[in-house]
Amino acid sequence: MKLHELRDNEGAARKKKRVARGPGSGKGKMGGRGIKGQKSRSGVALNGYEGGQMPLYRRLPKRGFTKPNRKEYAVVNLGLIQKFVDAGKLDASNAIDEAALVAAGLTSHLRDGIRVLAKGEITAKLNLTVSGASKSAVEAVEKAGGTLTLTSPVAAAAE
Repeated sequence: MKLHELRDNEGAARKKKRVARGPGSGKGKMGGRGIKGQKSRSGVALNGYEGGQMPLYRRLPKRGFTKPNRKEYAVVNLGLIQKFVDAGKLDASNAIDEAALVAAGLTSHLRDGIRVLAKGEITAKLNLTVSGASKSAVEAVEKAGGTLTLTSPVAAAAE
């Protein structure tokens, strides 16, 4: 094989369809837009427009409510904590608090505190102090021989 014999596979490089560039293009004259009307012209914005009647999104009632001062916790799974202990990024012999978890890189933001969930296996004997935890996470840590203490959520984090 020589350099001048190299070719693309059949159909690999298709030419772009040039719309409204004469009858030979297959999309000539009106360019596939039909005859007259709003949709044949440029600058059309018909999303949600229903021809003057009340649109569906305005006919339906508003639903739900988002609490403006809700707490937003950074979520950490037990399996991830175990992984960091195994890697030596967390010291299982010392007490581990939220600041230690952030310093180790388990979560990038403290938010309104850290909530520990029971996803994954925990084998290390840990002494954890966090803002929140699921019941199954507390049971899993105690089953491994450690303790999980809950503190009140950090109020200063929002300020």
